[in-house]
Amino acid sequence: MPRFLFCMRPATAPPTMARSQGVNMSAFKTTVSELAVRFGLAFHGDGNRLIDGVGTLAGAGPSQLSFLSNSKYASLLAGTRAGVVVMREENVADSPVPALVARDPYVAYAKIAALFERLPHAPQGIHPSAVVAPGAKIAPTASIGPGCVIDAGAVVEDGAILGPHCIIGTDCTVGAQSRLVARVTLVIRVTLGKRVLVHPGAVLGSDGFGLAFDRDHWIKLPQLGGVRIGDDCEIGANTTIDRGALDDTVLEEDVRLDNQIQIAHNVHIGAHTALAGCAAVAGSAKIGRYCMIGGNAGVLGHLEVADRVTITAKSLVTHSIREPGEYSSGVPLQENRQWRRNAARFKHLDEYARRLSALEKDSNNE
Repeated sequence: MPRFLFCMRPATAPPTMARSQGVNMSAFKTTVSELAVRFGLAFHGDGNRLIDGVGTLAGAGPSQLSFLSNSKYASLLAGTRAGVVVMREENVADSPVPALVARDPYVAYAKIAALFERLPHAPQGIHPSAVVAPGAKIAPTASIGPGCVIDAGAVVEDGAILGPHCIIGTDCTVGAQSRLVARVTLVIRVTLGKRVLVHPGAVLGSDGFGLAFDRDHWIKLPQLGGVRIGDDCEIGANTTIDRGALDDTVLEEDVRLDNQIQIAHNVHIGAHTALAGCAAVAGSAKIGRYCMIGGNAGVLGHLEVADRVTITAKSLVTHSIREPGEYSSGVPLQENRQWRRNAARFKHLDEYARRLSALEKDSNNE
C-alpha cells in the first residue's frame, strides 16, 4: 500500500491499548478448526479453541480472534492473549497462541470478522411514518424505515433496506439487497445496482455544476442525465455524486468511495477503484479500473486516468495519465523557515532554467 494514501488497513492497536477490548456483538461462536475449514486456511495449535469475537493483538481476550499483517507490530505477538491470531507462515514460530495461516492476514481477517458483525434488524415492510407516492414500486421483502419519502416512479427491489429519513426521488431505483443507512437522498434518475451500501448523508443525483456565462450573468444548464451505480459499490457518508448533464455519471461495479467525496457530473469511474476521504473528481473525467486515489486528491475535468493508477494523498492531477503507476504532486511538509526560502525561489525557477540553458550553450560552443 502506497505511503500516505489510505487509512484502510489498521495494523493493530499500539501497546498502550487496554486489555480485553474487542468486538462480540452476538452469540455467534465457532472454533479455530471450523474457521480454518471455512476459509481454507492452515492452522497451528488448539483447533478446538472457541472463538466468539474479534479484537486487537494488544486487547483481544482468550475467546477472540486477532491478526498480524504488519511486521511493525510483530513485537506485540509475544504478549497477546488472543484465542487465535491470523498471520503469515513466517510468524507462526513466534506465536504463543493458536495461529491461522494466510497469505494476506488482513484480507483473511476481514472475511472472518464479518461472521461476528450483527447489523440492527430491519423488518420487512413499510414503516407507518413513511410516505410512499402512488406509482412507486416497493418489493414485499424490502424494508422502508421511519420517515422515508418515496416519490412516484421510484423502485425499491427485493431485500433492499432504507434506513430512517431516506428520500428516493422520481425515476430512482434501489437495487436488490442494497442498504441506505440513514438520511440518504437519491434526487432523480439514480439507479443503484445490487448490494450497494450508502452511508448517512450521501446525496446522489444532485445537479451538476453546469453554467454558461452570458455577458454579465450566469445561465444554468439543465442536468438531463442520471447516475448509475454498479453492483457491490460503497458510498461514504456525506459524499455527493452529481447526475450527468446529458449522459449519466457512472460508477462501475465494486467502486469504493470514502466520506465527503465530490464526484461531478458525467464522471466515469472504473470497476474496483477506491477513493479516500475528501477526494474530488471534476466533470467528465474518466478514471480507470483498479485505481487508488488518496485523501484530498483532485482530478481536473475532462482528463483520463489509465487502469491501475495510484494517486497519492493531496495530489492534483492536471493532465491525463496514460500508463499504470504511482503518481504524486505537491510540496512535502517542511519546517516553515525552510519552506519560505524555497517558496521565494519558486518564482525564479524559469529564470534559473533559462540561465542554466544559456550557460550550457556557451559551454558547448567553447
